[in-house]
Amino acid sequence: MPAGSISASARETRDRLPSLTGLRFWAALVVVLYHLSRQTGKLPWISDAAWYGRSGVTFFFVLSGFVLAWTYDGRAVPARVFFWRRFARIWPLMAVSVVVSTVVWHLLGTPVSLKGAAATLGLVNTWVPVQEYIKGGNPAAWSLSDEAWFYLIFPALLALPLLRSARGRVWCVVFLCAATVAVWLSGSFFTDSSVRSWAIDYFPPTRTLQFVLGVVAGLALKRGWRPPVGLPVAIALTAAAHIALVPWSRAVPDSLWYSPYSASQLLTAPLFALLVAAAATADLEGRRTGLGGPWMIRLGHWSFAWYLFHEIVIRVFLGHLGRPDSQAGVLMVWLAVLAISLTVAAMAYQWVEHPMERLLRRLGPGGGAGAPRASTGTAPDASPARTTRAPSGS
Repeated sequence: MPAGSISASARETRDRLPSLTGLRFWAALVVVLYHLSRQTGKLPWISDAAWYGRSGVTFFFVLSGFVLAWTYDGRAVPARVFFWRRFARIWPLMAVSVVVSTVVWHLLGTPVSLKGAAATLGLVNTWVPVQEYIKGGNPAAWSLSDEAWFYLIFPALLALPLLRSARGRVWCVVFLCAATVAVWLSGSFFTDSSVRSWAIDYFPPTRTLQFVLGVVAGLALKRGWRPPVGLPVAIALTAAAHIALVPWSRAVPDSLWYSPYSASQLLTAPLFALLVAAAATADLEGRRTGLGGPWMIRLGHWSFAWYLFHEIVIRVFLGHLGRPDSQAGVLMVWLAVLAISLTVAAMAYQWVEHPMERLLRRLGPGGGAGAPRASTGTAPDASPARTTRAPSGS
């Protein structure tokens, strides 16, 4: 990113695309339902649709690239300012969640890897194919290790000549989609399922394809491109793709490489890019989407904290009550977890995430300037770094 002063007009990007903030809540909800289904018990219909809701993390990775490209393209921001502000955005709340998660595990009598927690706090845990590192401290925080990698390469991505032309971006999209399919097919070469899961589902360079797809979509939209379908069609296509996973999951066990597990996280990225671009276009054209109202924006702002803390709440419930043995019990746990975890997320946003980010931005490099800040996302990062993830293959 070229050095220079930060334009004060950049502040106009804040919530300029409110529908993206609203979409963040729905993506986080899908992740929460995924964990509830797999850890506490299934509910008819809902669990079938959310069984591969871990794809919400893919959405956040795509959204992260889109929002950063939209926010920073054409702006002169020193790289050190960009990195510091990304750190201020994701690290404080993540660190608090790791501490809380570690304490909860200790109180429940579950051994905790301090090396894994340290790797998580250092945002490097997904670079090692060992579960105690990948899920160390707070399992949901794995996606922030990937986000940190995305932030590191983002200034270089913006400087690529290939992304400056419409034709270059088209070729990038073709390559990214083909590479995504190739990565999924490469799962057939792994004999160790744990190594396959790490390489395809966690390894930062693998997930980079999704982030870059978001970057390309963000740059294209900002330079005049508009998606071929509107928001309702993009939502319908995304929903249809996830519904199609239901019969697939009944035919193929998750343990096999060609199951929907990895496919749902990899092959959905182009649909998510289309969804994000369609929602952003609707906002730019002044159309109401139902995603940009005051409460949707508020819920979207809470989504990062919700992503980081919901699995901890699930763990507390299961540790004290055990797994429910009836549909009524499952429903009660679901409702309690949803209500309590969302309340915890609201408090974490209000008392930790938002004030700590503002404080660190003010104290760090460029703190006196009006830096661009897109509250529309970054998390389940995961990001986009407002993401997202957790145990049970999360």
